[in-house]
Amino acid sequence: VENTMEQEFEEIDSSGGWHNLYNEIRNQASEYPYKVAKFPVNRNLNRYRDVSPYDHSRVKLESSENDYINASLIMMEEAQRAYILSQGPLRNTCGHFWLMIWEQCTKAVIMLNRIIEKGTEKCAQYWPTPKDREMPFPDTGFVVHLISEEVQSCYTIRVLELQNTKTGESREIYHFHYTSWPDFGVPESPGSFLDFLFRVRQSGSLGPQHGPSVVHCSAGIGRSGTFALVDTCLVLMDKRQDPSSVDIQKVLLDMREYRMGLIQTADQLRFSYMAVIEGAKIILPNTFTLVSISKEKLISTNDLEPDFSPPPPPPRPHHTFKDSKSNGQPRTCVEPQKNQRGSDTEGEPASLRKRQREERIAGTAQKIQQMKQRLTDSEKKKESWAYWRPILLNVGAGAAVALGLLVCWIYSQ
Repeated sequence: VENTMEQEFEEIDSSGGWHNLYNEIRNQASEYPYKVAKFPVNRNLNRYRDVSPYDHSRVKLESSENDYINASLIMMEEAQRAYILSQGPLRNTCGHFWLMIWEQCTKAVIMLNRIIEKGTEKCAQYWPTPKDREMPFPDTGFVVHLISEEVQSCYTIRVLELQNTKTGESREIYHFHYTSWPDFGVPESPGSFLDFLFRVRQSGSLGPQHGPSVVHCSAGIGRSGTFALVDTCLVLMDKRQDPSSVDIQKVLLDMREYRMGLIQTADQLRFSYMAVIEGAKIILPNTFTLVSISKEKLISTNDLEPDFSPPPPPPRPHHTFKDSKSNGQPRTCVEPQKNQRGSDTEGEPASLRKRQREERIAGTAQKIQQMKQRLTDSEKKKESWAYWRPILLNVGAGAAVALGLLVCWIYSQ
């Protein structure tokens, strides 16, 4: 198969045409109204004045007096992908953020920025640290627990438990945190980024059996747009009979129908091409024969093991891929059904998991207490021996002298 995508990349690269292409895409992108984002009541709910969700595709909170949150639902029908691209939560919107995740039945949060970048807070700390283990959000009635944390060189994967204090239900949420992507920049190589992307895919979180994954950076358009663009293009290349027919520019323009400004720089556009080309080499090794791209560290096919094995289960009834412009909310979240004992139909009851966790914590505390008690007993024995030792030695020495004198007297008789 002739790889028109790679040829296009080489032509743009050799002519230095990335800025022209980026400006062309910006000029072609449609713009839609975003009146709700500009309401006075919503002014302090936006991180940046120039990044607003369109009215037709904004995510609406269902269980809140004010239904506004700076987040957009992106529906890519052919790829059967749905993403929520969101700004990094503000300190006063963290509760809204978790409410959105609960209502949308989200399985994974994909975070592409660090809390502090270039000395500025780019996102609030909305999940608990290993020191705290849990974080409450009383304004919306949620508590987030940290279950586990796996730290890699470029990213961290956490498992969180999101507890709805109003209903007593809990859900496990993945938190995929890419920690080596500079603001307005690109990762060092497609390799580390694709490794991260395939870890997200292997969790099954992006499939249609779950609600849309929440993808955010600081504004929710640059790095977030790059992630969604690369993932969607790779899905389309895997689905289509002619993988080279995937047009990255068209896919990006389609995504910009749902959220403004996706991909913020020409470098991010160039990186998206590189990541799609390298990702295709991994997932379609028998179809594409790709030459390496110069001046870049690229990933080897041995570095990753993407998960394209068994197809995902059929979409849940609430998750349909129709145009979100029709009503702004094309899906209704279905809460987990309860059986007679009060547990989720697919897994253990939240109360049981919570009790087990409390028992583990109590067991650990008991072991620590027992260890302390043994150390205390040992110290007491040492102190006691230190007291009695000289007395016993003196008594023993006196007894030995007396015995010696007695023996001498017997022999003298």
